[in-house]
Amino acid sequence: MMDWTDRHCRYFHRLLSKRARLYTEMVTTGALLHGNVPRHLDFDAAEHPVALQLGGSEPADLAKCARLGVEWGYDEINLNCGCPSERVQRGAFGACLMAEPALVADCVKAMADAVNVPVTVKHRIGIDKGESYEFVRDFVGTVAEAGCRVFIVHARNAWLKGLSPKENREVPPLRYAMVHRLKQEFPDLVISINGGITSDAQLAEQLQHVDGVMLGREAYHHPWWLAGWDALCGDEPPPRSREEVEAAMVGYMERQASSGTPWHSVARHMMGLYNGLPGARRWRQVWSDHRLKDRPPREVMALAHEKL
Repeated sequence: MMDWTDRHCRYFHRLLSKRARLYTEMVTTGALLHGNVPRHLDFDAAEHPVALQLGGSEPADLAKCARLGVEWGYDEINLNCGCPSERVQRGAFGACLMAEPALVADCVKAMADAVNVPVTVKHRIGIDKGESYEFVRDFVGTVAEAGCRVFIVHARNAWLKGLSPKENREVPPLRYAMVHRLKQEFPDLVISINGGITSDAQLAEQLQHVDGVMLGREAYHHPWWLAGWDALCGDEPPPRSREEVEAAMVGYMERQASSGTPWHSVARHMMGLYNGLPGARRWRQVWSDHRLKDRPPREVMALAHEKL
């Protein structure tokens, strides 16, 4: 979800669900230790609970960045061991770390010793063409011994060569049973599943086997789906209509303008809000029209509603 789940996206998603735990896009240790920390870590208080996802493989660097995350108020620090992109591999982190469970354990321990919030790990069920359950079982077991109690498992292998990250979201096949087996073997750990889940029925089915479900692009492209998630947790959903969510986002755009953020940098994340309704495409066209970028967002909203 690099370049997708930025702070503006997360604010939008929080308007739709108060219970969902929101995750940042992956932030590398180098970006925090040598770059613009506020740019990467600033967020709105409304986003809680929110987790900072880190990319890195040096325990000392990860510990420093975990401390930064806690100083900035994050509720969880997550280590990414699932991204298969070659750029990430060149930095020796992401999915390639699954081949070095002892190193991941060292990283987790260093972070856990440095902070007082949960340190979690997101990973795949395997790398390349290996299909051994024992591989992922031993990875989870080793990392759990270092203090990690929460594992978010993308239920397909990461192919480190021969596939783009986009292709690796659909190839090779998903194997949910591997994740279910992890939960059976590690009943005291929190095991969440990720990959290919697109409906309430699938959500409910997975929650019969695991503790949680992580969703990415499906939630991004069909955000109104989030509005029903709180009910799955036994809570009342936020009492907002799509129109009220859109108006709340316009208010947020106006507040962000005071710090120099153009409204279209925020609006891009809500393009799926009316998906499935008549006029949704025309509504998106108005909000995406570059000729309107100098207009106030409230005026653009009024123009967009003429198309719905």
